[in-house]
Amino acid sequence: MDLNNASAIVTGGASGIGAAVARQLSDKGATVVVADLNAEKGEALAKEIGGMFVSVDVTKTDQVQAAVDAAREAGPLRVLVNSAGIGSAARTIGRDGTIDSAHDLDIWKKVIEINLVGSFDAIRRAATVMSQNDPSDTGEKGAIVSMASVAAFDGQIGQSAYSASKGGIVGMTLPIARDLSAAGIRVNAVAPGLIDTPIYGEGEASEKFKANLGQNVLFPKRLGEASELASMVIELITNPYMNGEVVRVDGGIRMPPK
Repeated sequence: MDLNNASAIVTGGASGIGAAVARQLSDKGATVVVADLNAEKGEALAKEIGGMFVSVDVTKTDQVQAAVDAAREAGPLRVLVNSAGIGSAARTIGRDGTIDSAHDLDIWKKVIEINLVGSFDAIRRAATVMSQNDPSDTGEKGAIVSMASVAAFDGQIGQSAYSASKGGIVGMTLPIARDLSAAGIRVNAVAPGLIDTPIYGEGEASEKFKANLGQNVLFPKRLGEASELASMVIELITNPYMNGEVVRVDGGIRMPPK
């Protein structure tokens, strides 16, 4: 898919994996809407890449629509990348065996609402606009990539909410690709492994922690870089024969129980 003069939306695009994707989409000629809650980082990135920032909480459907509208005004909307997400860590039952110490249900629901429901809302809205595009030379009108995780397959202790949300991304990728095939829109997902993002912090202690984590990777024995994951996202967007697929980008890691 040729992205010159097209627009793209990246949710969670202000930092980490989303920012790396936004930069590479810009390099391909797209005008990128950075949809994020972090205005400081989002506006700085949008200025850097010649895109635009829209403040978006993906659980607020009107804000998702605002990002879609902004992208449509910037050029034909041909790309959506769902990168907004949060994690949580809590066991299903508490150590003391009381109901009060069981996993907080509101936290569990929040992870699902952001990671899974928010992604689907962005898909249904962006795809509706994409379906109105003129087809490209390859017959395409748009491409969508959502961020799953190896936790969808190798969820660790305490990851029930996160793994469920990412498992939902995996599970809905093929049926949505089938739904949207008649509209000329491809749908894929990537499942990152251990990726070096700001979530791990900075400084000597952080670097030591990341180095230890990297020893669990098959090869190369390090955390992945956001740019390496972003390059797979770009491949899924630009390769016209990639559809309905979930691709692990993880250095061969299979996560242990904890």
